[in-house]
Amino acid sequence: MYCVIMAGGSGTRFWPYSRHKRPKQLLKIVGETSMLQMTVDRLKKINTVQDVFIVTRQDLVDVIKAEVTGIKPENIIIEPSGKNTAPCIGLSALRIAKLQKNAVMGIFPADHLIVGHKRFAKAITSAKYIATKRNTLVTIGLKPTFPSTGYGYIQYDPKSDVDHLDAYSVKVFAEKPHLSLAKKFIKSGDFLWNSGMFIWTVDTFLKNTKKHMPDLFHQLEQIDKLLIAGKDFKKVWEKIKPESIDYGIMEKAKDVHLIKAKFEWSDLGSWNTVYDYMHKNDEGNAIKGDGIVLKGKNNFIQSDNRLTAIVGLDNIVVVNTDDATLVIPKDQVENVKDLVNYIKKQNRKKLL
Repeated sequence: MYCVIMAGGSGTRFWPYSRHKRPKQLLKIVGETSMLQMTVDRLKKINTVQDVFIVTRQDLVDVIKAEVTGIKPENIIIEPSGKNTAPCIGLSALRIAKLQKNAVMGIFPADHLIVGHKRFAKAITSAKYIATKRNTLVTIGLKPTFPSTGYGYIQYDPKSDVDHLDAYSVKVFAEKPHLSLAKKFIKSGDFLWNSGMFIWTVDTFLKNTKKHMPDLFHQLEQIDKLLIAGKDFKKVWEKIKPESIDYGIMEKAKDVHLIKAKFEWSDLGSWNTVYDYMHKNDEGNAIKGDGIVLKGKNNFIQSDNRLTAIVGLDNIVVVNTDDATLVIPKDQVENVKDLVNYIKKQNRKKLL
């Protein structure tokens, strides 16, 4: 199996720590190595993985080559511009198709936290088996631990277990729900979190692309011819409509399976999820770097280069960098993206 790590995102929810030139996946958010390095290391430990690729933006290539180990320079696939996940995966499929006839490819986000490697490896190995045996699209689902409004959900048929591998047929993909609907999903017992990980053969992916995203398929055909001829494909790429793989293919395809995985997972989508995984003192305060909290509870401080202090406040996130400081209530952290958009409108490019 060939693994593709999608590493072109900007990580705006982690501003000011995450910036366009050093996004979330290149930061040491929860460990001693970057999220991208953790993902590379995790995949390379799986016995059935033949090679690992990274697909990313041109402006991140040099820093990835310099800081990420275990990846050959020729295994970095460059997107001319961001087009969301479906075109990104399509471009990667063209590359992998040249390596092995009907190769199995796995798609993985660069910036997720996964705990429990043996269970992760088992889920991916089972997904590879189902993808090959059934010629089907396979995704990884995780049992919800709380009614998240930040994750997509997948409904599956509990009676359809394939070969006792915790592999089930998918009924429907659901977009990120409001809270009351998320609670209904969990109560029903047949909805899992959508992890954004996918495993399939290149042929199965391209057949589904041709059926459900014919414009993209024909554009990928054009790009493939240009790549074979050693020519630039940017003009064709710029005509591609941005689209997610979920909306473009997964929600429309009829034959989709999932592996009900049992490892611990988070997409680390906000500062609150980072707080959840950090060590806390008796007052529930989590500090990364140089920080002090007095007479305050359940606060989070990220401050690498200077002392940051909170006095008499509860449930606050403070992120301190050399040129910017974020102070925000924990129940408002989803609005960090709005703040970044506001800074963009002010044309303060040095802060982005």
